[in-house]
Formats: sequence, structure tokens, C-alpha cells
Amino acid sequence: MALNSILSVSALNTYISFKLKGDPKLKGIAVKGEISDISINRNSGHIYFTLTDGSSNIRAIMFAQNASRLSFYPEAGQAVIAFGGVDVYERNGVYQLNCTQLVPDGKGAESIALAQLKEQLSKEGVFNKPKKPLPKYPKQIAVVTSPSGAAIHDVRSTIARRYPLAEVKLFPATVQGLEAPNSISNALSLADKSDSDIIILTRGGGSDDDLSCFNTRAVVMAVYACKTPVVSAVGHEVDLTLSDLVADVRAATPTAAAELCTPDIMAISSEISRLKQEIARLTDRKLYALSSTVSSLKSVIEALSPENKLIRAEYQLSSMQESMSASISHRLKLYEAQISGYKNTLSAADPMNILGKGYALIYKDSHLVTESSKLSGRIQIVMKDGQAEAEVLEDNEE
Repeated sequence: MALNSILSVSALNTYISFKLKGDPKLKGIAVKGEISDISINRNSGHIYFTLTDGSSNIRAIMFAQNASRLSFYPEAGQAVIAFGGVDVYERNGVYQLNCTQLVPDGKGAESIALAQLKEQLSKEGVFNKPKKPLPKYPKQIAVVTSPSGAAIHDVRSTIARRYPLAEVKLFPATVQGLEAPNSISNALSLADKSDSDIIILTRGGGSDDDLSCFNTRAVVMAVYACKTPVVSAVGHEVDLTLSDLVADVRAATPTAAAELCTPDIMAISSEISRLKQEIARLTDRKLYALSSTVSSLKSVIEALSPENKLIRAEYQLSSMQESMSASISHRLKLYEAQISGYKNTLSAADPMNILGKGYALIYKDSHLVTESSKLSGRIQIVMKDGQAEAEVLEDNEE
């Protein structure tokens, strides 16, 4: 660029930005210092702060996407190591550190290496793999840990107390030292190929150095590759390893891991008792309802059955017969009374009965003679005890 060139402020800032951003030495750097003048934008979530080493300062920004992954709350006066690259805020002509990761200082090169590994694994999507659910009633639980440590004892005793139906299968591994990453990875691979329903990766508490094997790429990728759900329980509750982040479930302690992997058999027993009572109650209710239905149907069937119809018809016929018999008997008695009355009437009007009083009937030529003027010739005289013939000799008329 010629010395006599006249640049605008914007052009100069753009040129400086281009130079700084294009410098590979200013990318992926780690800057050690103390935080001062920190502020958090409540709307955007961005963090603005200054790093100082006592002699010089540099402005820094951490965007919300990266700030949300912080494992601690940054404060003024705190010594930190900031990872990122140099950027230029062209509007104000200020260069600053665009911070992608922030870790507390005091852990030296190991902390830097761990932070870089974590960032690299995060970019690879290792920590974003969908978490697999734990089976509710596991038949076999694989435990990857030291066979001589307290962790396996805690896991076994907890599972025996809570859910003795599950089988605990140990896959021994070295959980400390240089051989630990390879040993743990191999044990995880064997456990994943077994018939186990869950894998518990665990060890007791220890220093950061003791737990460092669980922060290695080999162990993290071995956990990531498992098709079986993995529960990580490394160290104490305050300890957090990369293996915890990639596992499907993180537990604070070995005992807590065993509790997460198993149901409580006492609770299951209580639930079974409750369900049995509920089933018995519902069964009784159902049987009562069905019994009522059967009884109703039985009554309907009995009412509609040919046998019952025949019985009712026979009863009706018997009733009708009795009714008809009584009616006929009554009518016969009425008729008998009427006939008796008629007989009395006829008896009273019977000429033969009149003849018994001394009267006689006179016939002429088989005709009853009721007038004396018709008496002539031979006649028949009918009396009570017989008849006689006579001849009229004279007809005396007055």
C-alpha cells in the first residue's frame, strides 16, 4: 500500500480487521489473565469482559451460544484461561478476543488440553448424541470398574437390596493410571457385546489425576460407541468428567447409579398388592354385573321357554276348564230351576191333573169338544184312569 494513500477510518479499520483475522497465529489461541469489568447482556446472553495480567488489558466477548456451555459462573477477579481468536470491532476500531471457551486457571496444561478436547468433541457432535432410555426391569447389569474397588461392592449391595432379580456381571478394568484408558475401552466393548441391559461405568472418588482417564478421547469414544445404555458414575457428586457428558445417564455415586438402574422391589411388591386388590374389586364388580345379566337373561329365557309356555297354557286351560265347568254347572242349575218351574207350570196346566179332580175330556172324531152344540153321535170320554166311548142321544140346549 502506498504511503501517500488517503484512507477513510472505515477502510483502515476494515484493512486492520482483514489482517488480524487472516493471521493464523491469532486463531485458536489461549490467553491467560484475570477477569475485570465483566457484564452479561440479559437480553442476548452475551458476556463482555476484560482480561488483564496487571500490565496490559484486552477486551473480550463470549457469545451466548458459547456462554451457555460454561461449567462455572465467571466473576471479576477470577483467574481464567480464555480460548478463541482475535477479532476487530470495526465500528469503534477496537480489537478484542472472541472467546469460544473459558476455564478457571490453576490447572495448567492439562486444563488447557482438556478444554480443547472438550471443544473438539463438542464440534464433532459427540455430546449431542440422543440419550438412550434405561430399561425399567433389567435382567442383567454390566459393571465396568476395578474388581478390588469399593464401587463394585456398593453397586452389588444396592442392587441386591433393591432388585435381587437382576444379575450383576463385572467386566474388570483398570480405572487409574496410564493403562486405564485402553483397559476401560476394552471392558466397555465387551460389556456392550454381552446380553446386558445396562452398563454402569464407575469408580470411587479421587483426585483430578486419578479421574483423568475418564477425560480421554479413548474412553469417551468407547462410551459413545456403546449400543447399550451407559450410566456413568465417576468420583463424587462434584466431579464431572467427559465420560459423564457422553453417557446416557450421569449418576453422582456408584450407589446412585445402582439405584437409577433398578426399581425398588418393595415398591413393586406394594404395587402388585394394590393391583391384586384392584383386580379383585373389579372382578367382583364384573362378576356381579354378569351375574345380574345372566339372571335377567335366565328369567327372559324361562319366560320364553316352550316348557314354561306349555305349563302356563296348561294352567290357563285348567283354569278355563274349571271356569267352564263352574259356568256349565251354574247354567245347568239355572236350567234345572227353569225346567222345574216349567214342569210345575205344565203340571198345573196338565189336563190329566185336572182330570184327577173329576173332570173329563170329550173328543169327537179325535178332536176335543169344547162346546155342547158339537156333541152328537159317538164321542170318546177321557178320564184320569182311562177312556170310554159314548153316544149322545140328546142335545139339551138352553
